[in-house]
Amino acid sequence: MTRPDLAAFARRIDLSPPDLPLDGPRLRIEILAGLTVALALVPEAVAFAFVAGVHPLVGLYAAFLVGLITAVFGGRPGMISGATGALAVVMVSLVATHGVEYLFATVVLMGVLQIAAGVFRLGKFIRLVPHPVMLGFVNGLAIVILLAQVGQFKIAGPDGAMTWMTGATLTMTLGLVALTMAVIWILPRFTTIVPAPLAGILVVAALVIGLDLDSPRVGDLASIQGGFPAFHIPMAPLNLETLEIILPYAVILAAIGLIESLLTLNLVGEMTGGRGGASKECVAQGAANVITGFFGGMGGCAMIGQSMINVKSGGRTRLAGIAAALFLLAFILFASGLIEQIPLAALIGVMFMVVIGTFAWRSLTIMRRVPRADAFVTILVTIVTVVSDLAVAVIVGVIVSALVYAWQNAVRIHAVRHDTPEGARVYAIQGPLFFGSAAGFAELFKPETDPAVVIVDFMNSRVADQSALQAIEAVAAKYEAEGKTLQLRHLSHECHRLLHRAGQLVVAADDDPEYGVAVDYNVRTGVHAGGH
Repeated sequence: MTRPDLAAFARRIDLSPPDLPLDGPRLRIEILAGLTVALALVPEAVAFAFVAGVHPLVGLYAAFLVGLITAVFGGRPGMISGATGALAVVMVSLVATHGVEYLFATVVLMGVLQIAAGVFRLGKFIRLVPHPVMLGFVNGLAIVILLAQVGQFKIAGPDGAMTWMTGATLTMTLGLVALTMAVIWILPRFTTIVPAPLAGILVVAALVIGLDLDSPRVGDLASIQGGFPAFHIPMAPLNLETLEIILPYAVILAAIGLIESLLTLNLVGEMTGGRGGASKECVAQGAANVITGFFGGMGGCAMIGQSMINVKSGGRTRLAGIAAALFLLAFILFASGLIEQIPLAALIGVMFMVVIGTFAWRSLTIMRRVPRADAFVTILVTIVTVVSDLAVAVIVGVIVSALVYAWQNAVRIHAVRHDTPEGARVYAIQGPLFFGSAAGFAELFKPETDPAVVIVDFMNSRVADQSALQAIEAVAAKYEAEGKTLQLRHLSHECHRLLHRAGQLVVAADDDPEYGVAVDYNVRTGVHAGGH
């Protein structure tokens, strides 16, 4: 197949964007980026398997299967998926209580829920995540990655207990980490033929193996040798009792997996200048987890650290993710002995550079210039991400941001008051009228002391919901009780239709605004339109 034919074939199966044909140089970059990611995936997958309380191969199989399927069918080329710590910490109690077979069943159900989220296009709600929450997510995840690497500075003592490195071992490890980071930082200034993270790993590995240095290696974590993942139906009873056990875990895992995946999708899109399909990513993640559950994997989602490695190494197409998954499988099947000799210091150095590249350093300088509420949300999400988990942090951040927005708009409502030559009093409402500002709206009026004719002008306001309609009805009722005339001006046509009690008070005009009210609601009877 010629190179033009290869590029056309790649586009037909969506391996690469149209502006990135898979010619010779691009193929080399994508494959080497995939190799770099695969090397970094090994210790991560093993470590997360230990966290979840399962065999290392369960984590490695998840990294291979989830990584491969999402690379081919996911919503954004360049993303890397696999077993993650955010999911592992939820799985540990399930495995400890009910065993690994229940975990496999949970992963299958988790995938089904994620597919449903994609089919019903729930992924679009990721657009509701404010920018301060995104900054907190990125910073918190960078800190989590950093803390995970700090844990690698422990070694097994004579009694088998894990202790912190000291003396010459610590000095050597720190030196190798620094060497890896230096190679990654300096090499791109001279050449981009080989991805800098891969070069750093190879240089340090050659030094440690060639000089037979006593430095912890991948094999010290666990053996990664294994066979091809085999089809396996989870050995959990198919009944309601099992469903009651696994459903809560499946819902939590599905939510965490989708939130982390969709936020990573947005982040990679910002870095590469492209857009991704949120619903497509949901379906791909779900399908990957369903298949993984039937092949003995612990499930997974997008990995921001490995995605950053891929992007920094030049990976921009689906081929990089596919190559990473296939390289990982090759390590398991054929090259476990070689991969187990790679020093952990090299991989720690790569991840340290990922931390430096992931953390939004500019957020530290803009904190003094942005509103205090935004700065607070960024810091809050960062802290919750570190001390709890990503899903809780994002939910907390969105809720706090929504409350801040609602409060800011609630206190904005006011009225510019003046009297006409005819003796009528005009209240020109400024600011949105919704559930948060309804009470403040009612306090603007003085039915007892106002003149016989009162005009309420909504030209610079907007009626947003049923609470706003109810507030208008309540004000109209007060003026009616005082025997005074109230006129409502510049309301939308939908407000005309919905304001039943005050409908005769609405003054229509050619410059009335056009907008819809959030809830079609009869404020007099309390029945939704079309209801009984």
